[in-house]
Amino acid sequence: MKILSIGNSFSLDAQEFLHDLAEQRGDDLTAVNLAIGVCSLERHWDNVVNNKANYLHIINGGAWEEKRVTVEEILKSEQFDIITLQQVSHFSGLYETYQPYLNNLISYVRKHQPSARLYFHCTWAYELDSSHSEFPLYNCDQGKMYNAICETSKRVCLETGLTPIYAGQVIQALRERVPEFDYANGGESLCIDGFHMSHTYGRYAVALTWLVTLTGKKVAPMPFKDLDPKLISTICQIVNEIALGE
Repeated sequence: MKILSIGNSFSLDAQEFLHDLAEQRGDDLTAVNLAIGVCSLERHWDNVVNNKANYLHIINGGAWEEKRVTVEEILKSEQFDIITLQQVSHFSGLYETYQPYLNNLISYVRKHQPSARLYFHCTWAYELDSSHSEFPLYNCDQGKMYNAICETSKRVCLETGLTPIYAGQVIQALRERVPEFDYANGGESLCIDGFHMSHTYGRYAVALTWLVTLTGKKVAPMPFKDLDPKLISTICQIVNEIALGE
């Protein structure tokens, strides 16, 4: 399975452990990421229209090449089974920021990769005390941001036919249901800086959500790095429940 993400720093979060987790489970998966930090759908479309070589090209969560690339050259370079799209995090709950850019990107991607399955990365709300400059768009309220993202993502996927990857829903479920991640009451934050996922449980949970969603296969707890086996088991249970509707 070959996956291409046209994204930003949140797709970097999602893919950091994706290949490693797939390999551990015995899945043959190559994860390719075209990323620009803080890149909105509008900017992605402008880059496509003007064929701008602005993208980092990262394979399997590794180091990126110094040479920047265009979306067109990567779409023409090889066949992908799955292509993911996403909105920049601070606009993810604002429907009016999506169109016509998302529809344009979908048409463009389908033109070059007609057999690829298209997915939409539903991202997460910021941490309770996030200092992100755009958090005020949601009154600096995690719950309000989360609900806006859920509602907007659902609407967008229904209108476009994209398949959702419920990364944000998994992260919110961990925050609300697992005491170890109850940040408001002294638990560990799943964010490293108030908005990007941590390099431990945050990125592990998101990558696992992608793996289960894209393969359609339930995941069983397996040791990973130095993460707590008990928390791995809990995360696997929640991911299976949300990603597969169990």
